[in-house]
Amino acid sequence: MSESQNIEWKESWRDEYLKWVCGFANAQGGVLEIGKNDRGEVVGVKNILRLLEDIPNKAQSLLGIVVDVNLKSEDGGEYLEIAVDPYPNPISYKGEFHYRSGSTKQVLRGAALSRFLLQKYGRTWDDVPLPGVGLKDLDGRVFDEFRQRGADSERLPLDILEESDEEVIERLQLREADFLKRAAVMLFHPAPDRFVMEAYVKIGYFRGSELLYQDIVEGDLFTQVNRTMDLLYTKYTKALISYDGVYRVETFPVPREAMREAVINAIIHRDYASPTTIQIRVYDDRISIWNAVQLPPEWDVDQLTGELSSKPYNPRIAYAFFRAGMIEAWGRGIRRIVDICKEAGNPTPKWELEPGGDGLWLRFPFSAAYQVLDSPVDSATTPKTTQETTQETTQEQILALLESEPGLTQRILAEHIGITLDGVKYHLTKLRAAGAIRHVGSARAGRWEVLKKTTPKTTPKTTPKTTQEQILTLLKAEPKLTQRMLAERIGLTLGGVKYHLTKLRAAGAIRHVGSARAGRWEVLK
Repeated sequence: MSESQNIEWKESWRDEYLKWVCGFANAQGGVLEIGKNDRGEVVGVKNILRLLEDIPNKAQSLLGIVVDVNLKSEDGGEYLEIAVDPYPNPISYKGEFHYRSGSTKQVLRGAALSRFLLQKYGRTWDDVPLPGVGLKDLDGRVFDEFRQRGADSERLPLDILEESDEEVIERLQLREADFLKRAAVMLFHPAPDRFVMEAYVKIGYFRGSELLYQDIVEGDLFTQVNRTMDLLYTKYTKALISYDGVYRVETFPVPREAMREAVINAIIHRDYASPTTIQIRVYDDRISIWNAVQLPPEWDVDQLTGELSSKPYNPRIAYAFFRAGMIEAWGRGIRRIVDICKEAGNPTPKWELEPGGDGLWLRFPFSAAYQVLDSPVDSATTPKTTQETTQETTQEQILALLESEPGLTQRILAEHIGITLDGVKYHLTKLRAAGAIRHVGSARAGRWEVLKKTTPKTTPKTTPKTTQEQILTLLKAEPKLTQRMLAERIGLTLGGVKYHLTKLRAAGAIRHVGSARAGRWEVLK
C-alpha cells in the first residue's frame, strides 16, 4: 500500500498539515494518518489524547469544516486517522486554496483557481457575465450566418430568420441581467481576443523544429473554424489528384471531415482561462493540434475514443454550435474522427495529454501511401516540400495572368485560379517580397507590373491544359452542361470554370449556340 489520491501519511502532527486537510476537502475527500512513516508503518504519536481534541477544533476554526479524528491501532502501535469529506463549497487555509491531485497537494492560483471556484459554484467559464460589452458591439453578419445555418440544419425553426439579434441572444441564454455572457462575445464579437487573451488559432508549417511560415486566425469562433479549414486545405496541404473516368478526385493527407471535427472540438472545448492559444503544426508527415484542455476527473485520455457521454467544457458555446448544425449532441466527435480516418484508409489519430494534464495533443499521421505518392519522382534532384511545389505553381499562374491582364483585382485572380481570396493575398505578398511584382497607382484603379518573368521549367506546367482538356471532353459528351455542372464535375470553383471557358473561346476551341438557359456547347477543336 502507498500514498494515493485519498491517503496521506505523516509521522507527527503540525498545524501546517491543515493544508492537506484543506486539499482533501476541496478535492474528493480523503484520510490523513498521523503516526505513520513514508512506508505506511506505524511509529506512534506523542500527546495523542490532546490531539484528539485540538485537531477538530482547529479544522473548524481555521477551515470552517468538520473532520472526524479517530484513534487507531495497528501492529501494537497507535496512530490518528483524520477523515475528511469532500465539500461542495471552496475551502481556504489562511487565504490559500489547496487541492489534492493524485498523491500530491498543490496551491491553486490563476487560471486553475478560476476553474476551481467556477466549478464549486456550479458555473462554467463561458457562462460568466462579461461587463463592458453590449449588443451593439457584436457583429450582425455573424448573427445572420448563424440564423441561416440553424434554419438550414433544421436545428432551429424557420422563424429564427425573422428574429432580432437580441432575440437570438435570449434564445441561446447568453445574457445575465444587463450583461452579455462570455460565450456571446466569443461567438458573435468580431475580435474576442480583445477581452480573452490568446483567443485565436495559430497555424504553422514546420520542418523539424524550424518554423517556415505561419498564420494567425482571429475573429468570432465560427469564422475561426471556417478560415482555419480554408487555410489548411488551400495553403498548408496539397491534394493528390486522380481521375475516375473524367471525374477529378482529390485526396488530402487528412480527410476534410475528420479535420473539421478536430478543429471544432479544439475551439469548443478549449480552456479559455488558460493564456495559451490553439496551435496547429503541419509537417511533411503529420498534422498536430495542441489545445489547452481540462478533462473531467473521471476521464482518461485512453477513453477518449470510446463511448463517452457529452461533457462540453464550454456548454454555452457548444450549444450554439449544435443549433447551427455544426456538431452533434451526443459527444461522438472523437469517435467520428477515428471512423472517418479508418474509412479513408488513414492511420488512426493519436491523443496524448501533456505532463501535468494542462494540454492535449491530437496527431494525424499521414498514410505511407500518401507520403510515397507525394514524394519527388527524381531523387537525384533537390527535393521540395509539397507546399513549396504548390506555391510555386500557383505563383506562376498569378504571374502569367498579371502579365496578360495587369488590371486584375485580387478577387478576380482568386476566381481565375480557383483559390480563396486569402490565398491570393498570401501569394501576392510573397511575390512582392521576392521582387517579382509591384502595384502602381491606387488600390481601386491601379495596375500590376511583373518585374520578373516566369521561368520555363524542365517539366512543363500542365494543370491549365489538363483542366481545359477535361472541359472539352465533357462538352463533347454532354453539350448542354452548365458552368455550375462543369465546376462540380471537375472540382473547380465557378470562377475557375468561367476563366477556362473564356480562354477556350478566345482560342477558337468552343462556341455556345442558343440562349444561355437552353443552348448548347459546340467543340470546334
